[in-house]
Formats: sequence, C-alpha cells, structure tokens
Amino acid sequence: MPEQTGAADQADQADQAGQDDQADRADRIAPAGPGPEALEYGRWLFAQDCRFVAAAATLDQLPPAGRAEVAFAGRSNVGKSSLVNALTGRNTLARTSNTPGRTRQLIFFDLGGRLSLVDLPGYGYAKVSKTLAGSWNVLLRNYLRGRVTLRRACVLVDARHGLKDVDREIMTLLDQSAVPYQIVLTKADKAPQGELAEHRAAIAAELKRHPAAFPDVHATSAREGAGIAELRAFLAELAAPRE
Repeated sequence: MPEQTGAADQADQADQAGQDDQADRADRIAPAGPGPEALEYGRWLFAQDCRFVAAAATLDQLPPAGRAEVAFAGRSNVGKSSLVNALTGRNTLARTSNTPGRTRQLIFFDLGGRLSLVDLPGYGYAKVSKTLAGSWNVLLRNYLRGRVTLRRACVLVDARHGLKDVDREIMTLLDQSAVPYQIVLTKADKAPQGELAEHRAAIAAELKRHPAAFPDVHATSAREGAGIAELRAFLAELAAPRE
C-alpha cells in the first residue's frame, strides 16, 4: 500500500506541475492587466451580436462615420481574420484564407451597436500585381490618415518574426495621423518562449520612439485563446457603456 500511495502522490505532483507550466505559459503570453470588471465588460461586449456592415474597396464606399472604430492592420497572413474571429467567438465572421493578400477591401462589422470593428487589407505581400497592391495600400493609408471615427488601431505582428519595415511604415503613418495604436503579437503559441520574450522586449524598446503607440506589447494566440480576454477588455474601453 505505501508504494501505491507514493505512486499516486507522484502522479498528482506531475499533474500539478503540468498545470503550473500551462499557467506560467499563459502568464508569459498575456501578463496580468485588466481587472475583473473590465474583463467582464469585454467578455459581455464581444458576446453581443456582431454583424457585417460594409466592404469598401474605395474611399467613397466607406460607410457613414458613426460610432467609434477599431481597425486591425497587419501584414498578409499575420492572422488578422483569425484574431477577429477569436475576439468575437465566431469561426466565420472574418474570412480566413491560406492565400495571403486575398482580403482586398476594408470590412466593417458592427459589434452590438456599441463599437465598429474594421478588418483592413493585408499589406506587404509580394505575389500580387504592383497595380493591385498599390491600389489597396493607397486605400489603407488614406483610411488610417483621414477617418475621424477611428479611435484605435491594432497593428498585428507575427510573434515569430517581430517587426518588419512595412510594419514600421504603418506605425509612422499612425504617428503622423495621431491615431493611437497597440502592437498585438499573433501566433504567440508558435513562438519559442525565449524568442517571444526577445521580440516583445525589442518592440517595446522601439515603441518609445513612436508617440501614438501604447507602450505595452500584447501577445495573443487565436488558437489557444491566450491574451484574447485581455485584448477584449482593452478594446471595450472605447465602446458605448452597457445600459
């Protein structure tokens, strides 16, 4: 019996160690931030009905400016659509594709009548015609520069690769346009922890030179859900309050 008890204790300790490792990993991806009330409001807000409003390929196709907008920008294949789907708890709200550069319009969604989400065209993908790439990069830049209801942008960066020059171009444009933005790392579950920490530190240091940037680097995993609740709470700050 003592041998059996000892084996059971060892198994329990191993299970606990595994749970602790998972908790530590989650903390490294998404350190503690918003309080319980902010997290709950974020959860509630992103559980509301989220409906498609418009797709704009030119500036004159933009929907009328109304409630506050949060835009999601990033290089093609960075995981923008997957992140939007994870935030809203829907698998098909934003279309994902294995073909980078497929999304060539600004896609607007209404979140519970309180906040607008905007899925922007991916930028920086080389395997499209220069004419097409140029046209939607012009659209993207003009929207970021001139949309009065754009309250915040999330600049998505692949956690495995860090910032690229094309990301820095968008960051500079947002600085010049005085649009506050947050760097959000995607696919954090696919990055080795040491590499993830290095990229976060390097990006945080670089953000000190960008006046419109929030200082924190937020890491997420759409697949594992890490960082999603915290990002919901962060974005919910812009929404109309719950009645």
